Order: sequence, then structure tokens, then C-alpha cells
Amino acid sequence: MKNADDSGRKFRQTLPESRRIVVKIGSKVLVGPGGRPDRRRIAALVRQVAALRRAGHELVLVSSGAIASGMEALGIARRPSAVPDLQMCAAVGQVRLMALYYELFAAERVTAAQLLLTHDDFERRLSVANMRRTMDHLLAKGVVPVVNENDAVADEEVKAYMSLGDNDHLASLVARQTRSDLLVMLSAVDGLRRPISGGRTVRVPYVETVGRSVMALVRPAEAGAVSKGGMDSKLRAAAACMQAGCNVVIADGRRRDVLARIVAGEDEGTLFPAIPL
Repeated sequence: MKNADDSGRKFRQTLPESRRIVVKIGSKVLVGPGGRPDRRRIAALVRQVAALRRAGHELVLVSSGAIASGMEALGIARRPSAVPDLQMCAAVGQVRLMALYYELFAAERVTAAQLLLTHDDFERRLSVANMRRTMDHLLAKGVVPVVNENDAVADEEVKAYMSLGDNDHLASLVARQTRSDLLVMLSAVDGLRRPISGGRTVRVPYVETVGRSVMALVRPAEAGAVSKGGMDSKLRAAAACMQAGCNVVIADGRRRDVLARIVAGEDEGTLFPAIPL
């Protein structure tokens, strides 16, 4: 764990060479304070993804927000705890969210596709092979796959014991199974932070090992929030990707040009460099 004045330039120099990039966008980035999807912010992120695609990178988008979008449409203020209510919100919200993505990507002359996955899809060898083949063909055609957890049909056991953590774990699985070079997890924080004097915190530029000292910096997720992920799930997702040879950056998705800055190798967010295979 490094100080803020040490940005890890030697690690970030490899990021512009990333061929295949998975971008995970959390609910708190996509949804405004009132619980409604923030169209302007989503459009800004779509423009950045499209620009990277035109620059020659292959982009996969893992998007949260279906449940939050359904909550807004159904007039539900707080995230439900009952599985059927979560599935109901997801079923309503996924249609609205994907329609918005398709419209915004079309404006950038990029075709978007939808893939809905569950934890169980990664447990079966045939399903993994089919997913990987479909993803490879979509990317070869210049399509941006938009991936989300299939909350509407996930069974109670999966929801109770195998939660994908606001898609953090899902993004990690997708990045590893598609042999991606970089996973960017966009949240409402600018990366991992550590305490300093006076009760303040400072951003950690990069972390070479996700050990106990790093996990000790995690705060418990806020109960009843729109999202279900937290820094804990992000760190676990990052650790798994590092072991698979994939770089990871956790950054604030609300910052202007955040994706362009990360891929350019600038000091943005917290970098978790890949462990050489």
C-alpha cells in the first residue's frame, strides 16, 4: 500500500496497451440523489466507452442499475429486502436501462448488445464456453456487450448466499473468463482511502497486495442503500483479477473523462497491478 505521492507510474505505463477492457459501473454512479437514473452521467460514460472503442480497444460494460431503475419506475424509495420484490424491480428496470444504453450507444454509432448472467452460468463449463465465444464474436464485430446479473430469474439460494455484490464479483468473473487486460470499477469514491491525521483520509494510488492491512481499511456497506456493493467486494474482485493477470483500477465514475484518464495511464483512482503469470 503506497503513499499518495507515489502514483505507481511504472505500473500505469502498461494501461494504454490494454486490448480488452471491462468497465463496471455501480448503481451509485448511474443513479442520482433522487433515485432516478442520471441520463447525463450515463451519456458521458457511454461517450467515453465509445471513444475507447473507436481508438481500437475492445470494451465490455458491466452495468448495475436495473433494480434501482425499477424502484424509480415503481415508486419504491428504499431497496427491498425480499427476493420477489428485488426480482420485480429488476424485471421492470432492466428493460428501461437497456433501452437507454442502446439509444445512447446508437447516437455514438456503436451497437450495444445485452448479456444477462448469473453466478450459476460460471459454474458450468459449457455455459462459460458459450459466453466466451459469444463475447469474442461481439467484440470482433465492434459491438459493446452490456452485461448485468440476471436478477429477475436468480433463485433465492443464489440471492442469499452467492450475491454478486452490486456486480463487483460478476465484473471480476467476466474479466477473468474473457481474458481481459484491464478491469475498471467505477464507484462513488475515488479509490481506496486510508486514514491520516485529524480524522482525514487520503487516496491510495496503488496496491500491490490485497492483504489484511488493506482489507482493514474497509467500512461496512450502508444498510438499505440503493447499491449492495462496497469496497470489500471491490477489493476481493480486484484480488482475483490480479491473480489472473488482469490490472484493476477502482475510481470515481462521476469524474470527468475518468475512463480516458485511466487508460492513458494517468494517476486516477487506485491501481491494483496484475501479478505476472
